[in-house]
Amino acid sequence: MNAKSTIAEDVATTSTLLGTAAKSFPTPAALTEHGNAKVISIFNQKGGVGKTTSTINLGAALAEMGRRVLLVDFDPQGGLSLGLGVNAHSLPLEQTVYYALMTPTANVDEIVLKSSVPGLDFLPANRDLGTAETTLGAEIGGQQYLKRALAPLRDYYDVILIDCQPTMGQLTINALVASQEVIVPMQCEYFALHGFIELKGNLDKVKNFLNPELRLIGILATMYDKKTSHNRQVLERILEQFPEDVFETIIAKTIRFPETTVVGEPITTYATTSGGAASYRRLARELIARGGAR
Repeated sequence: MNAKSTIAEDVATTSTLLGTAAKSFPTPAALTEHGNAKVISIFNQKGGVGKTTSTINLGAALAEMGRRVLLVDFDPQGGLSLGLGVNAHSLPLEQTVYYALMTPTANVDEIVLKSSVPGLDFLPANRDLGTAETTLGAEIGGQQYLKRALAPLRDYYDVILIDCQPTMGQLTINALVASQEVIVPMQCEYFALHGFIELKGNLDKVKNFLNPELRLIGILATMYDKKTSHNRQVLERILEQFPEDVFETIIAKTIRFPETTVVGEPITTYATTSGGAASYRRLARELIARGGAR
């Protein structure tokens, strides 16, 4: 079966666990003006939770709705760039986010690449970005460098999503200082729940000392398998402890997501009628309804 003709599956929501009716998030109206981008970091201190997958596919879903979206690959592994079909490790330093970050005179517009999705652009990253960790910590004002680099781009884009690396280092602090909101993708496993307590404490420190505008817009349950009792139990615990912070939309586990990395495109174009694509479209509508984007 061609991936683009997959049969639509049910979209998982937390309402099933809570025994409530699922909310309706209508397709938002088209924007008549663009710019003044909302900047959102997508971050978890644990790797392998669907962070990069969520950045790419949420961005693609927002772009489908007519939003101008910029994705920032802010992980030296360059996974987001690869997921959009670009091996950034072959790019010269001057064509990566590292150069935009560390060079005040850089023309960041010239570093931005276009994806295969209209309205979805990205700043690529490669291993050079990892060398910035030490420099950023040593320089006065180093925690503001990404905010400075993104400032001229906010006038053009509606949403900027930053794919953070899975550690609380100087790069992540830069991303959080540049952001107004944070989405935390969380795998429905016991250790992930405990890790979130530490993560929440770190977000509070950044808010209190560096960026008072920062807020948690939502916890996103990812890689969910409704057939696994452990997944259901952990999600129930998350909902009990953080009832107001969890997105109703759940991202279920599917083989389609690994396939999209291989082909270098979002699931919204690779398997456009799949449950995964429908879930990220619903998440995009929910994010807008929560005020996380216009």
